[in-house]
Amino acid sequence: MHTSQKPGRDRFLDIVRAVAILAVVVQHWGMPVLSYSDGHLATGNALATPGWWVLTWASQVMPLVFFAGGAANLISLNRAESSRSWLAARLKRLMVPVLPLVGVWLFVPDILRGMGIPEQPLQVGGAIAAQLLWFLAVYVLTVLLTPLLAAAHRRWGLKVPLAMLAAAVLVDVARFNDLGLIGFANAIFVWMAVHQLGFHYTQGRLGSMGRNAALGMSAAGFGITALMVAFGPYPASMIGMPGAPVSNMSPPTVLLAFLAIGQIGLLLAFKPKLNALAARPNLDAALKWIGPRFMSVYLWHMPALIVVAGVTVYGLGYETPEPGSVLWLTMVPAWLGACGLVLFGLLRLFDRFETQSSGPAPTALTPQLVLAGLLISGGLLGLAAHGFAPLSDGITQGPVPWVALAMGGYFLAGKRIPVSELSVRLLGRAVSVTEMAQLKR
Repeated sequence: MHTSQKPGRDRFLDIVRAVAILAVVVQHWGMPVLSYSDGHLATGNALATPGWWVLTWASQVMPLVFFAGGAANLISLNRAESSRSWLAARLKRLMVPVLPLVGVWLFVPDILRGMGIPEQPLQVGGAIAAQLLWFLAVYVLTVLLTPLLAAAHRRWGLKVPLAMLAAAVLVDVARFNDLGLIGFANAIFVWMAVHQLGFHYTQGRLGSMGRNAALGMSAAGFGITALMVAFGPYPASMIGMPGAPVSNMSPPTVLLAFLAIGQIGLLLAFKPKLNALAARPNLDAALKWIGPRFMSVYLWHMPALIVVAGVTVYGLGYETPEPGSVLWLTMVPAWLGACGLVLFGLLRLFDRFETQSSGPAPTALTPQLVLAGLLISGGLLGLAAHGFAPLSDGITQGPVPWVALAMGGYFLAGKRIPVSELSVRLLGRAVSVTEMAQLKR
Protein backbone atom coordinates (compact mmCIF):
# COMPACT_ATOMS: atom_id res chain seq x y z
CA MET A 1 0.00 0.00 0.00
CA HIS A 2 1.09 3.57 -0.67
CA THR A 3 0.56 6.72 1.29
CA SER A 4 -2.58 8.68 0.46
CA GLN A 5 -1.09 12.05 1.33
CA LYS A 6 -1.85 14.62 -1.36
CA PRO A 7 0.61 17.50 -1.43
CA GLY A 8 -0.04 20.52 -3.60
CA ARG A 9 0.93 20.65 -7.26
CA ASP A 10 4.55 21.31 -8.11
CA ARG A 11 4.57 24.46 -10.20
CA PHE A 12 8.10 23.78 -11.41
CA LEU A 13 7.03 20.48 -12.96
CA ASP A 14 3.97 22.14 -14.46
CA ILE A 15 6.05 24.78 -16.18
CA VAL A 16 8.68 22.27 -17.35
CA ARG A 17 5.98 20.15 -18.98
CA ALA A 18 4.33 23.18 -20.52
CA VAL A 19 7.63 24.49 -21.91
CA ALA A 20 8.44 21.03 -23.27
CA ILE A 21 5.14 20.50 -25.07
CA LEU A 22 5.14 24.02 -26.51
CA ALA A 23 8.72 23.56 -27.72
CA VAL A 24 7.73 20.29 -29.41
CA VAL A 25 4.79 21.96 -31.12
CA VAL A 26 6.67 25.06 -32.28
CA GLN A 27 9.60 22.99 -33.59
CA HIS A 28 7.35 20.61 -35.52
CA TRP A 29 5.35 23.47 -37.01
CA GLY A 30 8.30 25.71 -37.78
CA MET A 31 10.87 23.33 -39.26
CA PRO A 32 9.08 21.89 -42.36
CA VAL A 33 10.23 23.23 -45.73
CA LEU A 34 7.43 22.37 -48.16
CA SER A 35 6.56 22.70 -51.83
CA TYR A 36 4.24 20.82 -54.17
CA SER A 37 4.53 20.09 -57.87
CA ASP A 38 3.17 17.44 -60.26
CA GLY A 39 1.76 15.14 -57.59
CA HIS A 40 4.85 15.25 -55.38
CA LEU A 41 5.14 16.96 -51.99
CA ALA A 42 8.76 17.95 -51.34
CA THR A 43 9.67 18.03 -47.65
CA GLY A 44 12.76 19.48 -46.02
CA ASN A 45 13.91 20.63 -42.59
CA ALA A 46 14.71 24.25 -41.80
CA LEU A 47 16.99 23.10 -38.96
CA ALA A 48 19.27 21.51 -41.58
CA THR A 49 20.37 25.05 -42.45
CA PRO A 50 24.14 25.33 -41.73
CA GLY A 51 24.74 26.37 -38.13
CA TRP A 52 21.14 25.90 -37.03
CA TRP A 53 21.99 22.60 -35.33
CA VAL A 54 22.75 24.64 -32.21
CA LEU A 55 19.04 25.40 -31.86
CA THR A 56 18.32 21.69 -31.38
CA TRP A 57 20.26 21.66 -28.11
CA ALA A 58 17.38 23.68 -26.69
CA SER A 59 14.50 22.57 -28.93
CA GLN A 60 15.08 18.83 -28.41
CA VAL A 61 13.00 18.61 -25.27
CA MET A 62 12.01 14.94 -25.19
CA PRO A 63 14.49 14.48 -22.31
CA LEU A 64 12.51 17.05 -20.32
CA VAL A 65 9.26 15.23 -21.11
CA PHE A 66 10.62 11.96 -19.69
CA PHE A 67 12.16 13.77 -16.70
CA ALA A 68 8.89 15.48 -15.80
CA GLY A 69 7.02 12.24 -16.50
CA GLY A 70 9.24 10.35 -14.08
CA ALA A 71 8.63 12.88 -11.33
CA ALA A 72 4.88 12.90 -11.96
CA ASN A 73 4.70 9.10 -12.10
CA LEU A 74 6.43 8.72 -8.74
CA ILE A 75 4.22 11.38 -7.13
CA SER A 76 1.01 9.76 -8.41
CA LEU A 77 2.25 6.25 -7.56
CA ASN A 78 2.90 7.33 -3.96
CA ARG A 79 -0.63 8.73 -3.74
CA ALA A 80 -2.31 5.59 -5.14
CA GLU A 81 -3.92 2.88 -3.05
CA SER A 82 -1.77 0.24 -4.74
CA SER A 83 0.56 -0.25 -7.68
CA ARG A 84 -2.16 -2.23 -9.45
CA SER A 85 -4.76 0.54 -9.22
CA TRP A 86 -2.17 3.10 -10.27
CA LEU A 87 -1.08 1.09 -13.30
CA ALA A 88 -4.67 0.48 -14.38
CA ALA A 89 -5.55 4.17 -14.14
CA ARG A 90 -2.38 5.29 -15.96
CA LEU A 91 -2.86 2.90 -18.89
CA LYS A 92 -6.45 3.99 -19.38
CA ARG A 93 -5.59 7.67 -19.08
CA LEU A 94 -2.77 7.42 -21.62
CA MET A 95 -4.79 5.45 -24.15
CA VAL A 96 -8.12 7.32 -24.03
CA PRO A 97 -6.85 10.46 -25.88
CA VAL A 98 -5.54 8.20 -28.66
CA LEU A 99 -9.01 6.81 -29.41
CA PRO A 100 -10.36 9.79 -31.39
CA LEU A 101 -7.09 10.17 -33.32
CA VAL A 102 -7.24 6.55 -34.42
CA GLY A 103 -10.97 6.74 -35.09
CA VAL A 104 -10.52 9.75 -37.39
CA TRP A 105 -7.35 8.66 -39.18
CA LEU A 106 -8.59 5.18 -40.00
CA PHE A 107 -10.90 6.84 -42.53
CA VAL A 108 -9.21 10.13 -43.48
CA PRO A 109 -6.80 8.57 -46.04
CA ASP A 110 -9.67 6.96 -47.99
CA ILE A 111 -11.65 10.21 -47.85
CA LEU A 112 -8.68 12.17 -49.18
CA ARG A 113 -8.08 9.57 -51.89
CA GLY A 114 -11.71 9.91 -52.90
CA MET A 115 -11.18 13.68 -53.18
CA GLY A 116 -8.41 13.06 -55.71
CA ILE A 117 -5.36 13.67 -53.50
CA PRO A 118 -2.31 12.02 -55.17
CA GLU A 119 -0.72 9.01 -53.54
CA GLN A 120 2.62 10.49 -52.47
CA PRO A 121 1.26 13.41 -50.38
CA LEU A 122 -1.39 11.00 -49.06
CA GLN A 123 1.38 8.71 -47.79
CA VAL A 124 3.28 11.64 -46.27
CA GLY A 125 0.16 12.82 -44.40
CA GLY A 126 -0.67 9.35 -43.09
CA ALA A 127 2.89 8.87 -41.88
CA ILE A 128 3.07 12.27 -40.17
CA ALA A 129 -0.25 11.77 -38.38
CA ALA A 130 1.00 8.57 -36.74
CA GLN A 131 4.75 8.99 -36.35
CA LEU A 132 4.68 10.72 -32.95
CA LEU A 133 2.94 7.73 -31.40
CA TRP A 134 6.45 6.31 -30.87
CA PHE A 135 6.69 8.44 -27.73
CA LEU A 136 3.53 7.01 -26.25
CA ALA A 137 4.67 3.47 -27.09
CA VAL A 138 7.90 3.98 -25.14
CA TYR A 139 6.19 5.90 -22.35
CA VAL A 140 3.73 3.07 -21.76
CA LEU A 141 6.73 0.80 -21.14
CA THR A 142 8.09 3.29 -18.59
CA VAL A 143 4.71 3.22 -16.85
CA LEU A 144 4.77 -0.58 -16.73
CA LEU A 145 8.23 -0.48 -15.18
CA THR A 146 7.63 2.44 -12.79
CA PRO A 147 6.65 0.35 -9.71
CA LEU A 148 9.82 -1.76 -10.15
CA LEU A 149 11.99 1.28 -10.86
CA ALA A 150 10.54 3.07 -7.82
CA ALA A 151 11.56 0.11 -5.64
CA ALA A 152 15.02 0.15 -7.23
CA HIS A 153 15.24 3.89 -6.56
CA ARG A 154 14.47 3.40 -2.87
CA ARG A 155 17.11 0.69 -2.57
CA TRP A 156 19.96 1.85 -4.82
CA GLY A 157 19.34 5.55 -5.49
CA LEU A 158 21.63 7.12 -8.09
CA LYS A 159 23.19 3.78 -8.93
CA VAL A 160 20.10 2.97 -11.02
CA PRO A 161 20.36 5.79 -13.60
CA LEU A 162 24.16 5.43 -13.58
CA ALA A 163 23.82 1.75 -14.47
CA MET A 164 21.39 2.67 -17.25
CA LEU A 165 23.84 5.27 -18.58
CA ALA A 166 26.61 2.67 -18.58
CA ALA A 167 24.35 0.26 -20.47
CA ALA A 168 23.48 3.01 -22.96
CA VAL A 169 27.19 3.65 -23.60
CA LEU A 170 27.79 -0.04 -24.27
CA VAL A 171 24.81 -0.13 -26.64
CA ASP A 172 26.24 2.81 -28.58
CA VAL A 173 29.65 1.15 -28.77
CA ALA A 174 28.03 -1.93 -30.28
CA ARG A 175 25.82 0.18 -32.56
CA PHE A 176 28.77 2.05 -34.05
CA ASN A 177 30.69 -1.20 -34.54
CA ASP A 178 28.41 -2.76 -37.15
CA LEU A 179 25.64 -3.89 -34.78
CA GLY A 180 23.22 -1.15 -35.79
CA LEU A 181 19.96 -2.76 -34.70
CA ILE A 182 21.12 -3.05 -31.10
CA GLY A 183 20.88 0.74 -30.95
CA PHE A 184 17.12 0.45 -30.44
CA ALA A 185 17.80 -0.93 -26.94
CA ASN A 186 18.61 2.66 -26.00
CA ALA A 187 14.98 3.55 -26.46
CA ILE A 188 14.78 1.83 -23.07
CA PHE A 189 18.11 2.64 -21.40
CA VAL A 190 18.31 6.33 -22.39
CA TRP A 191 14.72 7.29 -21.70
CA MET A 192 14.51 5.17 -18.54
CA ALA A 193 17.65 6.85 -17.18
CA VAL A 194 16.14 10.29 -17.76
CA HIS A 195 12.80 9.10 -16.32
CA GLN A 196 14.72 7.92 -13.24
CA LEU A 197 16.19 11.41 -12.79
CA GLY A 198 12.61 12.57 -12.28
CA PHE A 199 12.47 10.27 -9.24
CA HIS A 200 15.54 12.06 -7.85
CA TYR A 201 13.76 15.38 -8.25
CA THR A 202 10.74 14.12 -6.29
CA GLN A 203 12.66 12.07 -3.72
CA GLY A 204 16.30 13.01 -3.87
CA ARG A 205 18.84 15.79 -4.08
CA LEU A 206 17.70 17.30 -7.38
CA GLY A 207 14.60 18.82 -5.83
CA SER A 208 16.59 20.80 -3.27
CA MET A 209 19.67 21.52 -5.35
CA GLY A 210 21.09 25.03 -4.99
CA ARG A 211 21.74 27.39 -7.88
CA ASN A 212 25.51 26.86 -8.06
CA ALA A 213 25.23 23.08 -7.90
CA ALA A 214 22.53 23.13 -10.59
CA LEU A 215 24.69 25.31 -12.84
CA GLY A 216 27.58 22.90 -12.29
CA MET A 217 25.32 19.99 -13.24
CA SER A 218 24.22 21.86 -16.37
CA ALA A 219 27.80 22.69 -17.37
CA ALA A 220 28.81 19.05 -16.93
CA GLY A 221 25.90 17.79 -19.01
CA PHE A 222 26.38 20.22 -21.88
CA GLY A 223 30.16 19.90 -21.65
CA ILE A 224 30.12 16.11 -21.99
CA THR A 225 27.63 16.45 -24.84
CA ALA A 226 29.95 18.87 -26.65
CA LEU A 227 33.00 16.63 -26.13
CA MET A 228 31.14 13.58 -27.46
CA VAL A 229 30.08 15.52 -30.55
CA ALA A 230 33.61 16.86 -31.11
CA PHE A 231 35.49 13.59 -30.64
CA GLY A 232 32.87 10.85 -31.04
CA PRO A 233 30.67 9.50 -33.83
CA TYR A 234 27.72 11.68 -32.84
CA PRO A 235 26.20 14.38 -35.07
CA ALA A 236 25.88 17.91 -33.69
CA SER A 237 22.12 18.02 -34.23
CA MET A 238 19.99 16.58 -31.44
CA ILE A 239 17.24 15.67 -33.91
CA GLY A 240 17.44 13.54 -37.04
CA MET A 241 18.32 15.39 -40.23
CA PRO A 242 17.36 14.43 -43.81
CA GLY A 243 20.09 12.35 -45.42
CA ALA A 244 22.27 12.22 -42.29
CA PRO A 245 23.98 8.82 -41.82
CA VAL A 246 23.45 8.91 -38.03
CA SER A 247 20.61 10.27 -35.92
CA ASN A 248 20.85 11.03 -32.21
CA MET A 249 17.11 10.52 -31.96
CA SER A 250 16.12 7.44 -33.94
CA PRO A 251 17.21 5.34 -32.18
CA PRO A 252 18.30 7.57 -29.29
CA THR A 253 21.97 7.74 -28.42
CA VAL A 254 23.44 8.17 -24.95
CA LEU A 255 24.14 11.75 -26.01
CA LEU A 256 20.51 12.61 -25.24
CA ALA A 257 20.95 11.49 -21.63
CA PHE A 258 23.85 13.92 -21.17
CA LEU A 259 21.84 16.62 -22.96
CA ALA A 260 19.08 15.93 -20.42
CA ILE A 261 21.53 16.50 -17.55
CA GLY A 262 22.47 19.87 -19.06
CA GLN A 263 18.87 20.94 -19.65
CA ILE A 264 17.59 19.78 -16.25
CA GLY A 265 20.45 21.47 -14.40
CA LEU A 266 19.82 24.73 -16.22
CA LEU A 267 16.13 24.72 -15.36
CA LEU A 268 16.83 23.78 -11.74
CA ALA A 269 19.20 26.75 -11.46
CA PHE A 270 16.27 29.04 -12.26
CA LYS A 271 13.66 27.08 -10.30
CA PRO A 272 12.80 29.91 -7.84
CA LYS A 273 12.30 32.37 -10.69
CA LEU A 274 10.26 29.88 -12.69
CA ASN A 275 8.06 29.18 -9.66
CA ALA A 276 7.50 32.91 -9.16
CA LEU A 277 6.65 33.27 -12.85
CA ALA A 278 4.23 30.34 -12.71
CA ALA A 279 2.46 31.92 -9.72
CA ARG A 280 1.35 34.93 -11.77
CA PRO A 281 -2.42 34.75 -12.36
CA ASN A 282 -2.33 34.72 -16.17
CA LEU A 283 0.37 32.10 -16.43
CA ASP A 284 -1.15 30.06 -13.62
CA ALA A 285 -4.44 30.00 -15.53
CA ALA A 286 -2.62 28.97 -18.72
CA LEU A 287 -0.84 26.15 -16.92
CA LYS A 288 -4.11 24.93 -15.42
CA TRP A 289 -5.67 24.93 -18.90
CA ILE A 290 -2.91 23.07 -20.72
CA GLY A 291 -2.13 20.66 -17.86
CA PRO A 292 -5.12 18.34 -18.42
CA ARG A 293 -4.60 18.55 -22.22
CA PHE A 294 -0.92 17.71 -22.66
CA MET A 295 -1.55 14.47 -24.52
CA SER A 296 -4.28 15.94 -26.72
CA VAL A 297 -2.04 18.84 -27.73
CA TYR A 298 0.76 16.40 -28.53
CA LEU A 299 -1.42 14.04 -30.55
CA TRP A 300 -3.31 16.64 -32.58
CA HIS A 301 -0.64 19.25 -33.37
CA MET A 302 0.65 17.27 -36.37
CA PRO A 303 -2.84 16.78 -37.88
CA ALA A 304 -3.22 20.57 -37.48
CA LEU A 305 -0.03 21.01 -39.51
CA ILE A 306 -1.38 18.61 -42.15
CA VAL A 307 -4.56 20.68 -42.49
CA VAL A 308 -2.67 23.96 -42.88
CA ALA A 309 -0.13 22.47 -45.30
CA GLY A 310 -2.90 20.78 -47.28
CA VAL A 311 -4.79 24.03 -47.76
CA THR A 312 -1.82 26.32 -48.41
CA VAL A 313 0.86 24.14 -50.04
CA TYR A 314 -1.27 21.64 -51.93
CA GLY A 315 -4.39 23.76 -52.44
CA LEU A 316 -2.96 27.26 -52.96
CA GLY A 317 0.53 26.43 -54.25
CA TYR A 318 2.39 28.10 -51.38
CA GLU A 319 6.11 27.29 -51.07
CA THR A 320 8.10 27.71 -47.88
CA PRO A 321 10.61 30.58 -48.33
CA GLU A 322 14.31 29.93 -47.82
CA PRO A 323 14.83 29.33 -44.07
CA GLY A 324 16.38 32.36 -42.40
CA SER A 325 15.42 34.76 -45.17
CA VAL A 326 13.46 37.92 -44.43
CA LEU A 327 10.40 36.44 -46.13
CA TRP A 328 10.69 33.25 -44.06
CA LEU A 329 10.95 35.24 -40.83
CA THR A 330 7.92 37.25 -41.93
CA MET A 331 5.81 34.22 -42.78
CA VAL A 332 6.65 32.02 -39.77
CA PRO A 333 4.38 33.89 -37.31
CA ALA A 334 1.43 33.63 -39.73
CA TRP A 335 2.16 29.93 -40.31
CA LEU A 336 2.36 29.22 -36.57
CA GLY A 337 -0.80 31.22 -35.98
CA ALA A 338 -2.73 29.28 -38.63
CA CYS A 339 -1.59 25.96 -37.16
CA GLY A 340 -2.53 27.20 -33.69
CA LEU A 341 -6.05 28.10 -34.79
CA VAL A 342 -6.59 24.69 -36.37
CA LEU A 343 -5.20 22.95 -33.29
CA PHE A 344 -7.52 24.94 -31.05
CA GLY A 345 -10.47 23.84 -33.17
CA LEU A 346 -9.38 20.21 -32.99
CA LEU A 347 -8.99 20.46 -29.22
CA ARG A 348 -12.51 21.82 -28.92
CA LEU A 349 -13.68 18.61 -30.59
CA PHE A 350 -11.39 16.03 -29.02
CA ASP A 351 -9.80 17.20 -25.75
CA ARG A 352 -12.88 16.04 -23.81
CA PHE A 353 -11.55 12.49 -24.16
CA GLU A 354 -8.63 13.50 -21.95
CA THR A 355 -10.23 16.07 -19.65
CA GLN A 356 -13.38 14.14 -18.74
CA SER A 357 -13.70 11.02 -16.62
CA SER A 358 -12.87 7.80 -18.49
CA GLY A 359 -15.63 5.76 -16.85
CA PRO A 360 -15.63 3.16 -14.05
CA ALA A 361 -12.42 2.28 -12.27
CA PRO A 362 -10.53 -0.60 -13.91
CA THR A 363 -10.58 -3.93 -12.07
CA ALA A 364 -7.97 -5.87 -14.08
CA LEU A 365 -5.29 -7.67 -12.08
CA THR A 366 -1.59 -6.95 -12.50
CA PRO A 367 -0.66 -9.74 -15.00
CA GLN A 368 -3.56 -8.70 -17.22
CA LEU A 369 -2.45 -5.07 -16.96
CA VAL A 370 1.11 -5.93 -17.94
CA LEU A 371 -0.16 -7.79 -21.01
CA ALA A 372 -2.44 -4.85 -21.78
CA GLY A 373 0.46 -2.42 -21.61
CA LEU A 374 2.62 -4.56 -23.89
CA LEU A 375 -0.20 -4.81 -26.44
CA ILE A 376 -0.80 -1.06 -26.33
CA SER A 377 2.89 -0.31 -26.73
CA GLY A 378 3.31 -2.77 -29.59
CA GLY A 379 0.24 -1.49 -31.41
CA LEU A 380 1.22 2.16 -31.10
CA LEU A 381 4.78 1.42 -32.19
CA GLY A 382 3.47 -0.40 -35.25
CA LEU A 383 1.26 2.56 -36.12
CA ALA A 384 4.17 4.97 -35.69
CA ALA A 385 6.34 2.87 -37.99
CA HIS A 386 3.77 2.21 -40.71
CA GLY A 387 1.45 5.23 -40.56
CA PHE A 388 -2.20 5.46 -41.52
CA ALA A 389 -2.73 3.96 -44.98
CA PRO A 390 -6.06 3.80 -46.83
CA LEU A 391 -8.22 0.87 -45.77
CA SER A 392 -8.93 0.28 -49.45
CA ASP A 393 -5.33 -0.95 -49.82
CA GLY A 394 -6.23 -4.01 -47.75
CA ILE A 395 -7.20 -4.56 -44.15
CA THR A 396 -4.19 -6.66 -43.17
CA GLN A 397 -1.71 -4.41 -45.00
CA GLY A 398 -2.73 -1.16 -43.36
CA PRO A 399 -3.14 0.18 -39.82
CA VAL A 400 -5.96 -2.16 -38.75
CA PRO A 401 -3.79 -4.94 -37.22
CA TRP A 402 -1.85 -2.38 -35.17
CA VAL A 403 -5.04 -0.61 -34.12
CA ALA A 404 -6.52 -3.98 -33.12
CA LEU A 405 -3.44 -4.71 -31.03
CA ALA A 406 -3.59 -1.36 -29.21
CA MET A 407 -7.37 -1.54 -28.74
CA GLY A 408 -7.08 -5.07 -27.39
CA GLY A 409 -4.66 -3.73 -24.80
CA TYR A 410 -7.01 -0.86 -24.00
CA PHE A 411 -9.92 -3.20 -23.26
CA LEU A 412 -7.69 -5.57 -21.30
CA ALA A 413 -6.67 -2.66 -19.08
CA GLY A 414 -10.28 -2.31 -17.93
CA LYS A 415 -12.41 -5.10 -16.54
CA ARG A 416 -10.85 -8.15 -14.95
CA ILE A 417 -11.07 -11.18 -17.24
CA PRO A 418 -10.64 -14.74 -15.88
CA VAL A 419 -7.62 -16.55 -17.31
CA SER A 420 -9.70 -19.12 -19.22
CA GLU A 421 -11.87 -16.46 -20.82
CA LEU A 422 -8.80 -14.36 -21.65
CA SER A 423 -7.20 -17.31 -23.45
CA VAL A 424 -10.34 -17.89 -25.51
CA ARG A 425 -10.54 -14.22 -26.49
CA LEU A 426 -6.88 -14.04 -27.52
CA LEU A 427 -7.24 -17.26 -29.53
CA GLY A 428 -10.36 -15.89 -31.21
CA ARG A 429 -8.55 -12.70 -32.21
CA ALA A 430 -5.64 -14.69 -33.62
CA VAL A 431 -8.00 -16.90 -35.66
CA SER A 432 -9.92 -13.90 -37.03
CA VAL A 433 -6.72 -12.17 -38.13
CA THR A 434 -5.54 -15.40 -39.81
CA GLU A 435 -8.86 -15.78 -41.60
CA MET A 436 -8.70 -12.21 -42.89
CA ALA A 437 -5.18 -12.81 -44.18
CA GLN A 438 -6.33 -15.96 -46.00
CA LEU A 439 -9.27 -14.14 -47.55
CA LYS A 440 -6.90 -11.41 -48.67
CA ARG A 441 -4.79 -14.00 -50.52
